[in-house]
Amino acid sequence: MTYQVILPAAGQGKRMGAGKNKLLLSLNEIPILIHTLRVFEEDSLCEGMILVIHPQDEPEFKRLLKTYQINKEIRLVPGGRERQYSILNALKTVRSDGIILVHDAARPFIKTEQIHRLAETAERAGAAIVGVPAKDTMKKVQDGVVAETVERSSLWAVQTPQAFRMPLLLQAYEQAEKDGYLGTDDSSLVERLGHPVAIVEGDYDNIKITTPEDLFFAEAILKKRQREFC
Repeated sequence: MTYQVILPAAGQGKRMGAGKNKLLLSLNEIPILIHTLRVFEEDSLCEGMILVIHPQDEPEFKRLLKTYQINKEIRLVPGGRERQYSILNALKTVRSDGIILVHDAARPFIKTEQIHRLAETAERAGAAIVGVPAKDTMKKVQDGVVAETVERSSLWAVQTPQAFRMPLLLQAYEQAEKDGYLGTDDSSLVERLGHPVAIVEGDYDNIKITTPEDLFFAEAILKKRQREFC
Protein backbone atom coordinates (compact mmCIF):
# COMPACT_ATOMS: atom_id res chain seq x y z
CA MET A 1 0.00 0.00 0.00
CA THR A 2 1.57 3.27 -1.17
CA TYR A 3 0.42 6.87 -1.19
CA GLN A 4 1.15 10.38 -2.41
CA VAL A 5 0.99 13.44 -0.17
CA ILE A 6 -0.06 17.03 -0.77
CA LEU A 7 1.65 19.57 1.48
CA PRO A 8 0.10 23.07 1.49
CA ALA A 9 2.97 25.50 2.07
CA ALA A 10 1.77 28.72 0.46
CA GLY A 11 0.58 30.53 3.59
CA GLN A 12 2.33 33.70 4.65
CA GLY A 13 2.15 32.96 8.38
CA LYS A 14 0.83 36.34 9.53
CA ARG A 15 0.19 35.05 13.06
CA MET A 16 3.87 34.11 13.32
CA GLY A 17 4.89 37.71 12.56
CA ALA A 18 8.19 36.58 11.03
CA GLY A 19 7.99 38.68 7.88
CA LYS A 20 8.45 35.58 5.74
CA ASN A 21 6.99 32.13 5.22
CA LYS A 22 7.06 30.48 8.66
CA LEU A 23 8.23 27.22 7.08
CA LEU A 24 11.58 28.89 6.48
CA LEU A 25 12.10 29.44 10.21
CA SER A 26 14.57 27.08 11.86
CA LEU A 27 14.14 24.36 14.45
CA ASN A 28 17.48 23.07 15.70
CA GLU A 29 19.11 24.99 12.81
CA ILE A 30 17.01 23.19 10.16
CA PRO A 31 14.01 24.82 8.44
CA ILE A 32 10.58 23.63 9.59
CA LEU A 33 9.80 22.69 5.98
CA ILE A 34 12.74 20.28 5.82
CA HIS A 35 11.80 18.59 9.11
CA THR A 36 8.39 17.84 7.60
CA LEU A 37 9.64 16.75 4.18
CA ARG A 38 12.17 14.37 5.71
CA VAL A 39 9.35 12.33 7.27
CA PHE A 40 8.00 11.54 3.79
CA GLU A 41 11.42 11.42 2.14
CA GLU A 42 12.39 8.56 4.46
CA ASP A 43 9.10 6.65 4.12
CA SER A 44 9.37 3.95 1.47
CA LEU A 45 5.57 3.89 1.06
CA CYS A 46 5.50 7.53 -0.06
CA GLU A 47 5.57 7.61 -3.86
CA GLY A 48 5.91 11.37 -4.14
CA MET A 49 5.07 14.78 -2.74
CA ILE A 50 3.15 17.74 -4.11
CA LEU A 51 4.26 20.97 -2.48
CA VAL A 52 1.79 23.84 -2.86
CA ILE A 53 3.73 27.11 -2.71
CA HIS A 54 3.56 30.84 -3.17
CA PRO A 55 5.47 31.69 -6.38
CA GLN A 56 7.74 34.12 -4.54
CA ASP A 57 9.03 31.25 -2.37
CA GLU A 58 9.90 28.94 -5.26
CA PRO A 59 13.61 29.86 -5.60
CA GLU A 60 14.24 29.44 -1.87
CA PHE A 61 12.27 26.20 -1.65
CA LYS A 62 14.20 24.75 -4.59
CA ARG A 63 17.48 25.75 -2.93
CA LEU A 64 16.47 24.03 0.32
CA LEU A 65 15.45 20.84 -1.49
CA LYS A 66 18.87 20.68 -3.08
CA THR A 67 20.81 21.69 0.04
CA TYR A 68 19.13 19.12 2.27
CA GLN A 69 19.06 16.42 -0.43
CA ILE A 70 15.33 15.85 -0.62
CA ASN A 71 15.48 13.49 -3.57
CA LYS A 72 12.02 11.96 -3.72
CA GLU A 73 9.83 13.22 -6.55
CA ILE A 74 8.33 16.60 -5.61
CA ARG A 75 6.00 18.65 -7.78
CA LEU A 76 5.69 22.35 -7.02
CA VAL A 77 2.18 23.71 -7.58
CA PRO A 78 1.08 27.36 -7.19
CA GLY A 79 -1.28 28.03 -4.31
CA GLY A 80 -4.66 29.74 -4.46
CA ARG A 81 -6.32 32.53 -2.50
CA GLU A 82 -7.60 30.04 0.10
CA ARG A 83 -6.12 26.75 1.35
CA GLN A 84 -9.03 24.90 -0.26
CA TYR A 85 -8.22 26.34 -3.67
CA SER A 86 -4.57 25.41 -3.19
CA ILE A 87 -5.44 21.78 -2.49
CA LEU A 88 -7.73 21.65 -5.53
CA ASN A 89 -4.86 22.96 -7.69
CA ALA A 90 -2.72 20.10 -6.39
CA LEU A 91 -5.41 17.45 -6.83
CA LYS A 92 -5.76 18.36 -10.49
CA THR A 93 -2.11 17.32 -11.03
CA VAL A 94 -2.52 13.83 -9.52
CA ARG A 95 -2.59 10.98 -12.02
CA SER A 96 -3.53 8.13 -9.72
CA ASP A 97 -6.62 6.53 -8.21
CA GLY A 98 -4.72 5.44 -5.11
CA ILE A 99 -4.46 6.91 -1.64
CA ILE A 100 -3.77 10.64 -1.33
CA LEU A 101 -2.79 12.35 1.91
CA VAL A 102 -3.07 16.03 2.74
CA HIS A 103 -0.68 17.20 5.46
CA ASP A 104 0.08 20.64 6.86
CA ALA A 105 3.71 21.41 6.06
CA ALA A 106 3.86 23.18 9.44
CA ARG A 107 3.33 19.86 11.31
CA PRO A 108 6.87 18.42 11.38
CA PHE A 109 6.29 15.85 14.15
CA ILE A 110 3.96 13.34 12.50
CA LYS A 111 5.25 9.79 12.93
CA THR A 112 5.65 7.26 10.13
CA GLU A 113 3.71 4.56 11.97
CA GLN A 114 0.73 6.94 12.28
CA ILE A 115 0.91 7.71 8.56
CA HIS A 116 0.83 4.01 7.75
CA ARG A 117 -2.15 3.31 10.02
CA LEU A 118 -3.97 6.26 8.50
CA ALA A 119 -3.29 5.21 4.90
CA GLU A 120 -4.33 1.62 5.63
CA THR A 121 -7.58 2.84 7.20
CA ALA A 122 -8.30 5.13 4.24
CA GLU A 123 -7.68 2.29 1.82
CA ARG A 124 -10.29 0.23 3.65
CA ALA A 125 -12.82 2.96 4.57
CA GLY A 126 -12.25 5.50 1.80
CA ALA A 127 -11.55 8.39 4.17
CA ALA A 128 -9.63 8.70 7.44
CA ILE A 129 -8.23 11.44 9.63
CA VAL A 130 -5.77 11.67 12.52
CA GLY A 131 -6.90 13.20 15.79
CA VAL A 132 -6.54 13.13 19.57
CA PRO A 133 -9.22 13.08 22.27
CA ALA A 134 -9.97 16.49 23.80
CA LYS A 135 -8.25 16.98 27.18
CA ASP A 136 -10.05 20.08 28.41
CA THR A 137 -13.65 20.65 29.42
CA MET A 138 -15.41 22.18 26.43
CA LYS A 139 -18.04 24.94 26.61
CA LYS A 140 -20.38 26.19 23.93
CA VAL A 141 -20.43 30.00 24.18
CA GLN A 142 -22.93 32.42 22.67
CA ASP A 143 -22.60 36.21 22.94
CA GLY A 144 -19.92 35.88 25.59
CA VAL A 145 -22.01 33.61 27.83
CA VAL A 146 -21.71 29.86 28.36
CA ALA A 147 -24.69 28.18 26.70
CA GLU A 148 -23.80 24.62 27.66
CA THR A 149 -21.02 22.26 28.66
CA VAL A 150 -20.30 19.87 25.81
CA GLU A 151 -19.73 16.19 26.58
CA ARG A 152 -15.96 15.83 26.24
CA SER A 153 -15.80 12.08 25.62
CA SER A 154 -17.14 12.53 22.08
CA LEU A 155 -14.84 15.41 21.12
CA TRP A 156 -11.55 15.04 19.26
CA ALA A 157 -8.99 17.61 18.13
CA VAL A 158 -8.38 16.92 14.45
CA GLN A 159 -4.88 17.05 12.95
CA THR A 160 -3.28 16.13 9.67
CA PRO A 161 -2.51 14.05 7.66
CA GLN A 162 -5.96 13.32 6.35
CA ALA A 163 -6.15 10.44 3.88
CA PHE A 164 -8.60 9.53 1.15
CA ARG A 165 -9.10 7.47 -1.94
CA MET A 166 -8.16 9.94 -4.65
CA PRO A 167 -11.46 9.85 -6.66
CA LEU A 168 -13.48 10.50 -3.48
CA LEU A 169 -11.43 13.53 -2.43
CA LEU A 170 -11.45 15.01 -5.93
CA GLN A 171 -15.23 14.59 -6.10
CA ALA A 172 -15.60 16.33 -2.73
CA TYR A 173 -13.45 19.27 -3.81
CA GLU A 174 -15.17 19.66 -7.16
CA GLN A 175 -18.61 19.57 -5.51
CA ALA A 176 -17.53 22.21 -2.99
CA GLU A 177 -16.24 24.39 -5.83
CA LYS A 178 -19.55 24.00 -7.70
CA ASP A 179 -21.51 24.91 -4.56
CA GLY A 180 -19.25 27.81 -3.57
CA TYR A 181 -18.62 26.11 -0.22
CA LEU A 182 -15.49 26.69 1.90
CA GLY A 183 -14.84 23.96 4.45
CA THR A 184 -12.68 23.95 7.55
CA ASP A 185 -10.61 20.95 6.44
CA ASP A 186 -10.48 18.24 3.77
CA SER A 187 -12.64 15.88 5.79
CA SER A 188 -15.48 18.39 6.03
CA LEU A 189 -15.79 18.37 2.22
CA VAL A 190 -16.00 14.58 2.14
CA GLU A 191 -18.55 14.62 4.97
CA ARG A 192 -20.78 16.84 2.80
CA LEU A 193 -21.04 13.97 0.33
CA GLY A 194 -22.45 11.77 3.08
CA HIS A 195 -19.37 9.55 3.12
CA PRO A 196 -18.27 8.31 6.57
CA VAL A 197 -14.82 9.37 7.77
CA ALA A 198 -12.85 7.09 10.11
CA ILE A 199 -10.56 8.50 12.77
CA VAL A 200 -7.14 7.18 13.78
CA GLU A 201 -5.74 8.21 17.15
CA GLY A 202 -2.63 10.30 16.74
CA ASP A 203 -0.16 12.01 19.03
CA TYR A 204 -0.37 15.22 21.06
CA ASP A 205 3.14 16.07 19.81
CA ASN A 206 1.78 16.48 16.27
CA ILE A 207 1.34 20.22 16.71
CA LYS A 208 0.90 22.79 13.96
CA ILE A 209 3.47 25.56 14.25
CA THR A 210 1.44 28.74 13.86
CA THR A 211 2.49 31.31 16.49
CA PRO A 212 5.82 32.28 18.12
CA GLU A 213 4.75 30.34 21.24
CA ASP A 214 4.51 27.18 19.15
CA LEU A 215 8.23 27.42 18.41
CA PHE A 216 8.99 26.91 22.10
CA PHE A 217 6.78 23.81 22.20
CA ALA A 218 8.44 22.54 19.02
CA GLU A 219 11.92 22.92 20.49
CA ALA A 220 10.78 21.01 23.58
CA ILE A 221 9.37 18.17 21.42
CA LEU A 222 12.66 17.95 19.52
CA LYS A 223 14.63 17.72 22.77
CA LYS A 224 12.26 15.04 24.10
CA ARG A 225 12.67 12.97 20.94
CA GLN A 226 16.43 13.31 21.07
CA ARG A 227 16.38 11.92 24.64
CA GLU A 228 14.13 9.04 23.54
CA PHE A 229 16.60 8.01 20.82
CA CYS A 230 19.66 8.25 23.03
